[in-house]
Amino acid sequence: KVATGVTLAMHYTPTIDLAFISVEHIMRDVNYGWMIRYLHANTASFFFFFVYLHIGKGLCYGLYKVPR
Repeated sequence: KVATGVTLAMHYTPTIDLAFISVEHIMRDVNYGWMIRYLHANTASFFFFFVYLHIGKGLCYGLYKVPR
């Protein structure tokens, strides 16, 4: 996650005028930029999916209750 984020940050321009153009540059001109961008996005999505799954398991098993 950190490696893909740093790689994307090296090519991203966070201004209103150039943000979309910099994403297009990453997708088209950077070697495997399309794969790095999608890997970064999907890793983040799966991370939050597993966090919510873990929270749901805790709620289902009642792990928030004080032990007797």
